[in-house]
Amino acid sequence: MLVIDPDECIDCAVCIPNARERDPSRGRPVRGAEEIHPLNAELAKIWPVITDAKPGPADADQWKDVKDKLPLLER
Repeated sequence: MLVIDPDECIDCAVCIPNARERDPSRGRPVRGAEEIHPLNAELAKIWPVITDAKPGPADADQWKDVKDKLPLLER
């Protein structure tokens, strides 16, 4: 999971290919905004900033088709 700090977002559009829906007024992802935006703000403060590309987790393929993963998120 990638989180974007809403206070640091520069509208670079990197997140858009991963969004299921977009806000037509800004072109930004919607994806359950009421739930995801506060979660992004919370996790962005505690997760490290990504500065380099690296391989995905070893179990990524096991999770890619799992629906409704949010309740399984461990903090």
